[in-house]
Amino acid sequence: MTARDLIQVAVFLGVLAALTIPCGLYFESVFDDRNHFLKRSFGWVERLIYKICFIDPNEDQDWTIYGLHLLTVCALSVVFNYVILRLQHKLPLNPQGLGPLSPHLSFNVAMGFITGTAWTSYVSESVMSYFSQMVGLTFQNFMAAATGICVAIAVIRGLSRKEAAGIGNFWADLIRVNLYVLLPACFLFALFLISQGVIQNFLPYHSVTTLEGAHQLIAQGPAASQIAIKLLGSNGEGFFSANAAHPYENPTALSNFLQMLSMFLIPSALIYYLGRSVKNTRHAWSVWTAVVILFVGGTFISAHYEYKGNPIYTKLGTSNAENWEGKETRFGIFNSALFSSISTDTSTGATNAAQDSFTPLGGLIPLVNMKLGEVVFGGVGSGLYGIVGIILLTVFIAGLMVGRTPEYLGKKVEGREIKYVMLATIAFPLLVLVFTAWGSVDARAFSSTGNPGAHGFSEILYAYTSGAANNGSSFGGLSTNTPFWNLTLAFVMFFGRFFTMIPMLAVAGSMAKKRIHPTGIGTFPAEGGIFVGLLIGVIIVLGALTFFPALALGPISEHFSMLEGHLFK
Repeated sequence: MTARDLIQVAVFLGVLAALTIPCGLYFESVFDDRNHFLKRSFGWVERLIYKICFIDPNEDQDWTIYGLHLLTVCALSVVFNYVILRLQHKLPLNPQGLGPLSPHLSFNVAMGFITGTAWTSYVSESVMSYFSQMVGLTFQNFMAAATGICVAIAVIRGLSRKEAAGIGNFWADLIRVNLYVLLPACFLFALFLISQGVIQNFLPYHSVTTLEGAHQLIAQGPAASQIAIKLLGSNGEGFFSANAAHPYENPTALSNFLQMLSMFLIPSALIYYLGRSVKNTRHAWSVWTAVVILFVGGTFISAHYEYKGNPIYTKLGTSNAENWEGKETRFGIFNSALFSSISTDTSTGATNAAQDSFTPLGGLIPLVNMKLGEVVFGGVGSGLYGIVGIILLTVFIAGLMVGRTPEYLGKKVEGREIKYVMLATIAFPLLVLVFTAWGSVDARAFSSTGNPGAHGFSEILYAYTSGAANNGSSFGGLSTNTPFWNLTLAFVMFFGRFFTMIPMLAVAGSMAKKRIHPTGIGTFPAEGGIFVGLLIGVIIVLGALTFFPALALGPISEHFSMLEGHLFK
């Protein structure tokens, strides 16, 4: 690590912290239905939508109704996108004349985008028309991000309200999130990206002749609008298959910095909004500090091993052992590791480097980031309600230590809430480990790996971890456009999303009904150094140690094989 690397992380975190407060305050105005500058200009649009759709925004829904409406919207979105992908050859904005996607790939894509995973078993510019990108995928990008934020808002209400029957109105939350947060933020971000050189057009692909005399097809399209929501909405699927390594998606150092910042901004602001809602901003900054410590630690470990490189290169006479394989030279080693850590700490999954080419322990960090439950800031909304679940377990453990009923923010944490949290917590490792075991012995799965041995196992482990964590990134050596992979990953993505989301809605409904008790001398404080340390410990135990045997079979085993000088062909 160089001094420049340390300065970059410090500047990144400083800018993030500075933007967290105003964005959190703005969220408070939007989600608590207060007056704000966009409502004064576009409030009539909100009211018109309510009138057309017969929505009463003041209707307070309990968690079952809230969740039912959310699942209905998600199901309709899957059908909507599936139909578009199957009929894209008959729809407009298809200058390349691309044909329809196969049924199993269409289902995988539709399920991937509504869960915020955006898994890609395809080369984007080779199979997706402009219409499919702009109408099908972009629409689901907004819906996936909005539904995640809606659940986060509902969980915050459950913690801040006292003796309340409901947790808000799903339709009002959905409309406000899109109208006042996602749409204006994406519009401004897309304009910034265009100013940096990201393309936004409807031209057919360009056929050019290279300096060597070969012919090359250069893809075009409305990229900036898709990239804005993929990053702000934690979706991650690039307009081009090279994702943020492509110069049309990520042209400059400034665009790279802002793209990384955009992935953390909404999750960070939601943490501050939690503190404002429960009238305890010290708690919010304690949570923020805990996740920053995990983020910085993971980034430095990944960068360290990428700088250290592969000792086999040194034995072969290479003067520079740093691992430049799969890196975009415009960004370098540290920015590749930093971007990778940010995109896997969140559920974005975007990448500006080939993670499949990272060193074993350099690639271990993105894998571990997802196995922590993506609570290190996490996805938009999903990170907030994910970390709340871990906090409830933390205060429950603290309560057991001192022999008293655990409390969180003045509310007693009882068996009902812990059962819901454990349901959400157990679902993730169950999905990952069961399907990884299946994929490791099923020829239909293992034949798709691009590498033998431990790395091939890591490719399978990474794919199902990414699907269950709704991340969408992958080790690129795995070819997943087969019926087996598309269908099993769709199953994993669905249950990974909703078997976490629905139990946390139940937690919100249960906590909203509780009264708030004044804290006493024996109450475990949800702030300060002890809380931060215990929270980090619980995250690591539940995340990393649960998967240690699988990690030992994959990247850790590969690392020691590399040190011994073993090569795999």
